[in-house]
Amino acid sequence: MDILTLEVQSREKGIKANDVRTSGMIPVNFYGANQKNRNLIVDYQNFRRVYRNAGGNTVIELTVDGKDKINVLVQDIQYDPVSDKFTHIDFVYVDLDKEVTTEVPLIAVGESKAVREDGGTLMQNRDTLTVKCVARNIPKQIEFDISSLEDFHSSIHLGDIILPEGAVAIDDEKLTIATVVAPKVEEKVEEEVAEGAEAAEGVEGETPAEGDAKEGGKADSEDKEKEA
Repeated sequence: MDILTLEVQSREKGIKANDVRTSGMIPVNFYGANQKNRNLIVDYQNFRRVYRNAGGNTVIELTVDGKDKINVLVQDIQYDPVSDKFTHIDFVYVDLDKEVTTEVPLIAVGESKAVREDGGTLMQNRDTLTVKCVARNIPKQIEFDISSLEDFHSSIHLGDIILPEGAVAIDDEKLTIATVVAPKVEEKVEEEVAEGAEAAEGVEGETPAEGDAKEGGKADSEDKEKEA
């Protein structure tokens, strides 16, 4: 198991959260079972770099004030609504030998015949899976093969996915994970309708053939002679 490390410092009493952010740091709350809650701060760029690799399902080893080492998971992150920058972090304590429940990214691999040959679109209904496992064995991601999606009636369910050893999915095994949707036919129908309308306009706009025009003129002349 890969464990990432991150240095944090204790936050002194009386320091406001906005002052922490202005100094290039992020306010942090740490808590967990049988642990003392702590108010901490972490360097913005250091956390950004670690979180890019860790996400929310990789154990991070915090070094507090250069001495105490604590294993944690990212429990929650708050963002600025305008800049989308990190504004606050919650770390929760984890015992590496005890079970935890966490979200793991779900990644589609392989190639679907229905997509490649029939022009379908892959619809993945879940981007993550909720799994339970020992903290030290949390998988970085879970992959599933989409090559079984051969037509628009095929689907992949949770029960079809092979989970890493020791990991147990929380959701129902009948949960649909991925399908392939047939291409839309609206555009093709609209094109056919447009072509049909153009053809009809062409027929209405055609001029009579030369022979028809002469016969019509001759008939008119004969009618006039009879009236005379």
